[in-house]
Amino acid sequence: MQEQVHSQLNSGGFIIDKPVFFPSILIVLALVLAATSMPEATGAVFGQIQAAITQYASWYYVLVVAIILVAVLFFGFSRLGDIKLGPDHSVPDYSRSSWFAMLFSAGMGIGLMFFGVAEPVMHFLAPPTGDAGTVAAAKEAIRLTFFHWGLHGWAIYAIVALVLAYFAFRHNLPLTLRSALYPLIGDKIYGPIGSIVDTFAIVATICGVATSLG
Repeated sequence: MQEQVHSQLNSGGFIIDKPVFFPSILIVLALVLAATSMPEATGAVFGQIQAAITQYASWYYVLVVAIILVAVLFFGFSRLGDIKLGPDHSVPDYSRSSWFAMLFSAGMGIGLMFFGVAEPVMHFLAPPTGDAGTVAAAKEAIRLTFFHWGLHGWAIYAIVALVLAYFAFRHNLPLTLRSALYPLIGDKIYGPIGSIVDTFAIVATICGVATSLG
C-alpha cells in the first residue's frame, strides 16, 4: 500500500489521490453552496470567525510569523544553507536572474500589482483600530502592509518552498505538505494523517486564492 501511494504521489501522470481529492472537492462545494444559497448567513458566520481569530489569536499569528522569519534567516545564513535542495551532484536548472524573473512574474505579479496599492489604502480607509483617514491610520496601514508583503511575508513563502523542495527533491518523498511530517511520523504520512494534511492544504490554498481574487 505504501509503495502504491508513494508511486502515485510522485508520478508525473494524471492519477487521482482519492482520499485527498474527494474530501477536498466536497468541502469546497459545501462552502460554495453555502455562500451562494445563504450569502448573508454565511457572511455572518465567517465574520464571527474572523472577529474571534482577530481578538483571541492575533498574538499567535504574529508569533508564528516571527518564528518563521527567524528560522528562514537561520537556515539561509548558517551552515544549513549549504545543503542542496536535491542530490549533492545536482546543479540549478535556471540562473538566478531567470529564477527571480519567474518568481516575480508568476508568483507575485497580481499581488504586487494590485494589493501593493489597494492594501494600504484599504487599511487607511478602514483601519482595524482607531479612526479612518488620520495620520495614525496611514502609519498603521503601512505597518500592516509591510507585515504582509515585507520580510515576514516572504519568509512564509520561503519556509513552504523549503519544506516541499527538501523532502521531495532530496529525499524523494511526495511533493505535498504531508512529507513535512515524515521526520515525526515516518511512513504514516502515506495513511489517513497524510491525507488529512493534504486535504487541509488544498482547501486552505483554494480559500486563500479565492480571497485574493475576490
